[in-house]
Amino acid sequence: MEAVLQTRGLLSLPPKPTKASSLLNPSQGLTHRLFASKPLGFNGLCLFYRRVPSVVAKPNGVPFICKAKAASAADGKQPFFNENEKPKFMGIEILTLKKIIPLGLMFFCILFNYTILRDTKDVLVVTAKGSSAEIIPFLKTWVNLPMAIGFMLLYTKLANVLSKKALFYTVIVPFIAFFGAFGFLLYPLSNYIHPQALSDKLLAVLGPRFLGPLAIMRIWSFCLFYVMAELWGSVVISVLFWGFANQITTVEEAKRFYPLFGLGANVALIFSGRTVKYFSNLRKNLGTRVDGWAISLKGMMSIVVLMGFTICFLYWWVNKFVPLPTRSWKKKEKPKMGTMESLKFLVSSRYIRDLATLVVAYGISINLVEVTWKSKLKAQFPSPNEYSSFMGDFSTATGIATFTMMLLSQFIFDKYGWGVAAKITPTVLLLTGVGFFSLILFGDPLGPALAEFGMTPLLAAVYVGAMQNIFSKSAKYSLFDPCKEMAYIPLDEDTKVKGKAAIDVVCNPLGKSGGALIQQFMILTFGSLANSTPYLGGILLMIVFTWLSAAKSLDTQFTALRREEEFEKEMERDAVKIPVVSEPRNDSVANSSLLNAASDDSTGSSSETSTPRNI
Repeated sequence: MEAVLQTRGLLSLPPKPTKASSLLNPSQGLTHRLFASKPLGFNGLCLFYRRVPSVVAKPNGVPFICKAKAASAADGKQPFFNENEKPKFMGIEILTLKKIIPLGLMFFCILFNYTILRDTKDVLVVTAKGSSAEIIPFLKTWVNLPMAIGFMLLYTKLANVLSKKALFYTVIVPFIAFFGAFGFLLYPLSNYIHPQALSDKLLAVLGPRFLGPLAIMRIWSFCLFYVMAELWGSVVISVLFWGFANQITTVEEAKRFYPLFGLGANVALIFSGRTVKYFSNLRKNLGTRVDGWAISLKGMMSIVVLMGFTICFLYWWVNKFVPLPTRSWKKKEKPKMGTMESLKFLVSSRYIRDLATLVVAYGISINLVEVTWKSKLKAQFPSPNEYSSFMGDFSTATGIATFTMMLLSQFIFDKYGWGVAAKITPTVLLLTGVGFFSLILFGDPLGPALAEFGMTPLLAAVYVGAMQNIFSKSAKYSLFDPCKEMAYIPLDEDTKVKGKAAIDVVCNPLGKSGGALIQQFMILTFGSLANSTPYLGGILLMIVFTWLSAAKSLDTQFTALRREEEFEKEMERDAVKIPVVSEPRNDSVANSSLLNAASDDSTGSSSETSTPRNI
């Protein structure tokens, strides 16, 4: 049967059909052949007959309407056969909401805790007696990094022997227990468990340039809190939460709702900043003999413990009441590149070298400015409560700025393109960094002018450094990270996979530890962080200019690859021709063909009913 079917048409059978019964019998002939189990030639094409009561039948004729309907999910039409639709609320499936809402609450609680812990850890190690901001680079390199490696080795061992649920609780419960114990037990006993006398003797022998390394031993419980707070960000957020989210969500759900988690994270940042501010100001209403910071710490750690148990409850609820999606057990092979192989691959490709420069430059730049800023922050706010109160305002401002930048990032990409978006983060770091180091190095001549605004050079440096951290981090989250991921898209599959593996193995750790290593060298060489400030400012300028140069070079290569990719797609579209309808034929030929096919049904064999004809 070869014909062009109209979407709606009226057919009248011949006045003297050979076997009318075969035409009227729904289990045989054309009707049965159209509803056979095998698919028709055109996907989604359904043919059915319906008697038209409004049409008067001829004496020897039976009128029918033949309709051809394309039922496809793309155009939103209902399929021919009734299917039970899944219940929805506001256009979202109930099953999806049962996963996304608990995940969103979990993410909020985790980020809420992380902001409190991040602000508190800096207050503890920077404002402690016998310590300063100089401890941070030594702490990150010689304590945080080894404990992170040890934890991941332990996590790998536990993952082989425990179920996913048991592994989740085994990892997160010790965090909750430690933070609760620290607020109510370790900190009140800190004067008894810290070796202050021994540290003083060693400092007198080794000299002030070893203040940072010796402070790790002097305030070891505070350093342990610092490391646990850092691990909360890397373990609970990256490993536990995102691992669980990827386990229970489908790809379609992830594409739709994962970006909203980023906005929710900044909302958590705003609220947690207000919480830190509130508890830090409790000192104002307490007596002079009361340890106000101990009271504030107990309140914040109580909230951390409460949020931790809320996370556990939400995890239990999802596993109890939400069915997991089915997964394919087929695993994709991932490139396993060692450090030397990664270095060779980085050197071999200019594109990957430029991308690696962006990642390393950001890690070093933000560390160089952040540690110097925190040293000035302690000089301005020596009290733990004052320091913590300022950090609460800082976290709130960071959340608002990042939320705003995320809303503007789509406009920036659409209006100005990848190149401008990639250069915004280093430009912000350059401008604010120059202002920050200028106030530190040349603040005294500016003192009279700043006094008219009610500020000292130190306070102005603190505010400018805070602006530098706020705007650089918001630009990083909203522009730098998307630019970095977009840069992989136009690469061929082999370069894309190997390049990402090489950057993850070499560049991320190098960027994080590079700034700390530079600061350690400067402190040990020049005696203190303050004496190293001019040299750190010069190193920052060199790194940022290198970053901008790499971004410009990468923009040229990225644009060329995108044009080449678009050209190839255009060539493919021009080369592939898909015929939709054959040569048009007049209605008489079409009707004649259909009627002949209908008469053939009366004499067709039963085997033909399962074989569709060409339409």
